[in-house]
Amino acid sequence: MTQQDTIKRFDRIVAIFVQLQSKRIVKAQELADRFDVSIRTIYRDIKTLESSGIPIYGEAGSGYSLVDDYRLPPMRFSQEEVASFIAADKLMQKYADGNMQEHFASSMFKIRALLRSQEKEQVTNLESKVIMKPRIQEKEQGTPNALTTLFESIARKTQVLLLYQALNADTPSERLVEPVGIFHQDSNWHMIAYCLLRQDYRQFRTDRIHDIKLTEQSFQHQHQPLSFYLNNKEKKPTITTKIVVPNDVARHLSWERSYFGFVEEELVDEKWLMTFEVTNLEGFARWFVSFGDRASIIEPDELIIHVRDLIDRIGQNLKNNVSSL
Repeated sequence: MTQQDTIKRFDRIVAIFVQLQSKRIVKAQELADRFDVSIRTIYRDIKTLESSGIPIYGEAGSGYSLVDDYRLPPMRFSQEEVASFIAADKLMQKYADGNMQEHFASSMFKIRALLRSQEKEQVTNLESKVIMKPRIQEKEQGTPNALTTLFESIARKTQVLLLYQALNADTPSERLVEPVGIFHQDSNWHMIAYCLLRQDYRQFRTDRIHDIKLTEQSFQHQHQPLSFYLNNKEKKPTITTKIVVPNDVARHLSWERSYFGFVEEELVDEKWLMTFEVTNLEGFARWFVSFGDRASIIEPDELIIHVRDLIDRIGQNLKNNVSSL
């Protein structure tokens, strides 16, 4: 084993110990995946920690954990880790609800208390240099502290009562749900939960929650990890759509094309042929109109019809506006 390999193994063993301190139970496979090593290597690393006098309790099929109340003083943070605190703090200010922001701010004070003087100075210097600006006209919608309640529900495995406004409903309705997990997508927080009203798993948007209450009723069902439901969501049928745009327009579209089913692009005759898998041609047509004077549609013909119809309606609407002046 080379000196570099020895240093790498030492760093991994230290990181394993830190992870054991951060969770009640850590599985060998979880460690193997994180460090990209074999299970056998993890077993050897655990034995090294045990031989160093660290009391690790292991149980077949469960994982490893430290004996209760065994802790070592915190280690020194690297410069990159200190920078990550600032990034996390700024992201929380933008994406978390007010209640969760307060809890995180409190935890940050505790973390700062562990920092050395130089590290505290780095944090102070960095935090004034990073600002998360809100989107134009961004405003808080839904129940202000819905995220905090959902996190608590998932941690305690207790049901939540929602007053929820479905997209196609005129009025909100009550839903008793068992939250499985939360994810952020397309500028909104989403929840996958088992709905006891529908007797099935459903997806909810937190900005459509009018009211939320944590109940004392425990979950009635065993749920898979969130990734299971995200990977197995029923996929909507798509329509292959191809457009051609000049280079300057293509650069502009790169910021938003993923929201419309972008698949790939190819440079053809100094223009970009873009391929999309579209689930909603009407929505794609509305997006296309915003740059359509610089683009052309290759397929499908149905998209051309949608765009023509949309332009006709816009023209008629503008004509009506002029006549009413």
